[in-house]
Amino acid sequence: MNITDVRVRKVSKEGKMKAIVSITIDEVFVVHDIKVIEGDKGLFIAMPSRKTAEGEYKDIAHPINSDTRVRIQQIILDSYEMAMRNGTGEE
Repeated sequence: MNITDVRVRKVSKEGKMKAIVSITIDEVFVVHDIKVIEGDKGLFIAMPSRKTAEGEYKDIAHPINSDTRVRIQQIILDSYEMAMRNGTGEE
């Protein structure tokens, strides 16, 4: 699996959510609405989710193992940092 494109949209309002990201996998599959969030221990990603009838949030799409999650998170956070340095994050 290769992430072949990362699109970063900076969130302009103040708060913990810093950006919303879309990734393309192997030039054939896109995942939208991945959030970059500032937590107590630094930046992390939250996969797209929906609210259940019970009020819980469940991921709609997510990696099925931790190695893949770490790899996707690192690629997204690297792209986020580069977009912020270069001022290229879309708003």
